[in-house]
Formats: sequence, C-alpha cells, structure tokens
Amino acid sequence: MNLILPTITMAIIISITITIIMPMHTKSMKNKMMMMTLISLIPLNSLLNNKEMTMSSPPIIITPTENIYISLTLDMLSMMFIPIALLITWSISEFSTWYMSSDPNTNKFIKYLLTFLITMLIIISANSMYQLFIGWEAVGIMSFLLINWWHDRSNANTSALQAIIYNRMGDIGLIMTTAWLMTTSSINFQETMALHNMSLIPMIGLLTAAAGKSAQFTMHPWLPSAMEGPTPVSALLHSSTMVVAGIFLLTRLNPLLQNKAIMTMCLILGATTTIFAAASATTQYDIKKIIALSTTSQLGLMMTMIGLNQPSLAFLHMMTHSFFKALLFLCSGSFIHSMNNEQDVRKMGGLLNLSPMTGSFMTIANLSLMGTPFLSGFYSKDTIIETMMNSHTNSWALITTLTATTLSAMYSTRITLLTLTNYPRIKQTLHMESNKTASPMARLAIMSIIAGTMTKLTTLQNTAMITMPLPIKLTAMTATLIGIILSNDYLFFTKHSSPKKSKTLTTFFNQLAFFNIPHRALPMATLKFSQQTSTELMDLWLLEAWGPKGLSNMLKPMIHLSTQQNNLMKNYMLTFIITLMLSLIILMI
Repeated sequence: MNLILPTITMAIIISITITIIMPMHTKSMKNKMMMMTLISLIPLNSLLNNKEMTMSSPPIIITPTENIYISLTLDMLSMMFIPIALLITWSISEFSTWYMSSDPNTNKFIKYLLTFLITMLIIISANSMYQLFIGWEAVGIMSFLLINWWHDRSNANTSALQAIIYNRMGDIGLIMTTAWLMTTSSINFQETMALHNMSLIPMIGLLTAAAGKSAQFTMHPWLPSAMEGPTPVSALLHSSTMVVAGIFLLTRLNPLLQNKAIMTMCLILGATTTIFAAASATTQYDIKKIIALSTTSQLGLMMTMIGLNQPSLAFLHMMTHSFFKALLFLCSGSFIHSMNNEQDVRKMGGLLNLSPMTGSFMTIANLSLMGTPFLSGFYSKDTIIETMMNSHTNSWALITTLTATTLSAMYSTRITLLTLTNYPRIKQTLHMESNKTASPMARLAIMSIIAGTMTKLTTLQNTAMITMPLPIKLTAMTATLIGIILSNDYLFFTKHSSPKKSKTLTTFFNQLAFFNIPHRALPMATLKFSQQTSTELMDLWLLEAWGPKGLSNMLKPMIHLSTQQNNLMKNYMLTFIITLMLSLIILMI
C-alpha cells in the first residue's frame, strides 16, 4: 500500500505528459482527464485513515554535501488538492475546445494548459526544495506563455512580462531560503521541519516568495493585468495553479514559520491585501478584472489565516475557492463570447434570458463567493471569520476582514445585477448553450455547492467546536447582507444619473494604488529626468561650450592678436593723437 499510492500520483503525472506529447483528439483528451481525476480519488481513502506516505528514488546526483533525488509526498495537502487540480483542468480544457475553436492552434493551447497542470502537480507533491523550485519556476514560465498567447497584442506582451518580472522579484526570496537550507539544514521537508531551527531571514524569504506568486499587496498589479490572456488561462491561473502556489508553500512549510514577527507580518499583509483588492474591485467595470481582484482579496484572506497560525483553514478556503472562481471565469468567458468580446459590465444586461444555464451557474458562483449558507464558500469563509472572532488578534485585522467581506458581497451583487438582470444594453450575438460549455460549468457548479458539505462530513473536519453568542456567530452573515443591500441601493440610485468626474479615492483604487508608483510615477520621473538631461544640460554643455559661444570664445583672442579693432573709442583717439603728435614733431625737425 505504501508504494501503490505514490505510484498512482507518479502515473498521473506521466499520463498527462504522454497526453501532451502524443497527437491530441478532443474526445480522447476528455476521457483521459476524466480517468485521471477518478484515479486520483483512490489515495483519499488512505487520507481518511490518517496515513501519510512518501516515495523516493535512488540518488540521481551525488555530491559531497547533498544527494539529489526525486521524492514524492502524499499527505493531506497533496492528496486533497491533486483531484481538485485535475477536475478543474479537465473542465477548463473541455471549455477551451469551444472557446478557442476559431484559433488555429487550439491543440497547442490545451497542451500548454496540461503542462501548466503538471508544473502545479510537481509543486503539490514535492518533498524537497529542489523539486518545489523546479515546479515553481515552470509555473511562472507557463503563465508567461499562456498570458502572452495572443502575442500580436502589445497589452498581452506587457502583461506577460509584468507577471514574470513580479514573480522573479518574489523568487529572490525562495532562492535565498533554499540557499540557507542547503548550508544550515536540509532541503528535504521532513528533515527540515524536524530540525525546526529557521531564523527570521529565510522566513522573510518564504513570505516574499509567497507574496510575489500569490499577488499580495505591493506585488498585486500583475494579477489584474494577466486578464489580457484568454479566459480559460485566467480560470486555470486563478483557481488551481500559479496564484495558490504561494499560499500552498506557506501551508506546507508552516511548522517552520513559528515566529511572532513573521506571523504578524503575514497577518498585516493578508488583511491589507484583502481589503485593498476588494475596494479596488468595486471601482472596476471590466468583468474579468473584477473577478481577478476578487481572487487577490481571497488570497489575502488565506494569508490572514496563515498569520493566525491556522494553515488548515487557509487550505480549506483554497480548495472551496478553486471551484467557484474557475466557474466565475468560465461563465464570464461565455458571456464575453456572446457579446463579441465586450467585457464592460455596464454594456451587458438581460443575459439570464439569453443564456439561462450560464446565468444560473454565475449566480451560484457569486453566492458561493459571498459566503451564502450551505454553499461551499460559506464553510471556509464563515469559519475563518469565526476563528478571527475567537483569536487573540487585534481588532484592526478583524474589522478589516469584515469590511472586505462586505465589499466582496457588493462587487458580487453588482456583477450579478448588471450582467443578468434588466434589458440588453448593446446588440448581442446569441449562441446556443452546448454540452461543450454546459458540462464543464455544471461540474464546477455542483462542486461549488457540495464541496464544503463533503469536507464537513469527512474525518478531516477535526476542529474544536467554538461556542459564541448568536450575534457574533451571525457577524459574517450580517456583513454579507449589508454588502448586498448597499450594492443594490447604489445601483438603483446611480443607474440614471449623469456621468461625473471620478473622485480621488475612486481613482486611487481604480488605478490599483501601488500600480502608479512602479508603472507610472517612476517611469515618468525617469523620462523627465532623462529629457532634462538630454535637452537642457546637453544644450548648455554642447551648444554653449562648443557651439556659437565656444566658436566666439576661440576666435576672440586670435582677432585681438591680429588687429587693434577692439571698438574702444578712447584707444582709437589716443592712438590718433599720439600718431599726429609724432608726425608734427618729425615734420618740425
């Protein structure tokens, strides 16, 4: 048994690799992905019996200080997340065959998606820093290739570069931590966590790596920009690959982060990210950017849980969030396709009548995101806020998280009302809802409904029962209801009002605040300085020193040497009088 289950994981990775290499047919790809998803559920049986397994190969590279080998781990994190990643990729790949049908390289696109999945599976099952680092870098490369899929567009080029540069900034921290582990401890996770002696510097490295990959505050601008890629890329990027890798890293290595300073940093970073991204989402009108900022907000919530030393809750929210976020993106992709690539929510409307199934799925996803009772988002989001209520954290983090919950309800309600209700605001091209779109979205919708309940019913739910007064128990629900009411009223009052100039605060959040500093303020300051240097200073130095003035200064001494014509009247008169006197004296003699 100890060998069979890790072998299954290895077989899944190899099967996907073979699927990528071999010529691809849509039907066979769907069947293979379905089989791999079902096979990946087999190891869960052992997980429910509280078994954890590892499998290591013989050393591949032998060095005096370190033996490098392939090592897979199957613990709660990997066994729970592998089926989720496979199910979501299966659904998105199937949706892509419809969404990208007009693209001449559809098969190549799906192969890229499957490669993206493999790189994430490497991160999930890695048992050493070397392996994790390979998956970590490969995820970044695949995100660059997929965001830049439509590479003829300059915005896609810029966004892909932005994504990989921000991630490279975070990777500095991971490389630093890996180097520290190589010199002082071991790169194997079990050995490292057993020693448990990490100092603050490598901890900060891990936090930096997670902040870059999971788009935390100050490193957040790349995630909304990544919306320039095709919608299936956004769905995969935001749900089960790439952005959750940072939180997964901190969850995996949580025993090493037992330090008050680093926990406080995680808490502050997470709470700031969640409220800032939620506030930014309320000012956006591009449907994909709203959902992208929603992802950043939820990642901030997960980081807050890491800061409260509750990694299991962060992982629970990561699992439930994956389903409804992938569903949101697929629904928005379907609507964008219907609207001739229109992404502005103000120009949508009445889509529930045109696409009733997609509209229903989007409503389910939004309700799950808001934390509606008994949908999957409720079981993680409500538990997170209850845990914060009963922790020894400061009230600032709690108020921040509750405010973010209210704002989440606001932008979710706004998306639902603007896209699905009332009447169409521009001419729309109706397309029939086929199995290619309905089947993948139906799978994700079912999981968005039952994933939380399934987790609740398993033996994994071993958290202690928390007793509290009813008003405190209902705080999260109250915050959500306030957000729904405010959003509805705001839309009602502003629907027929004339356009107004944006306020400074709205512009601040709309432009993603820190986006302005690295992407606008610094480049503009540099350009102005360069312009001043090249025009004013060069003008002073080159033209003044070597131009007309320089020529004049050079010729003046030569003129003075060769002539007495200095335009000085007194000198001329004196010379004339002396010459006249000398002439008279000579004549008189």
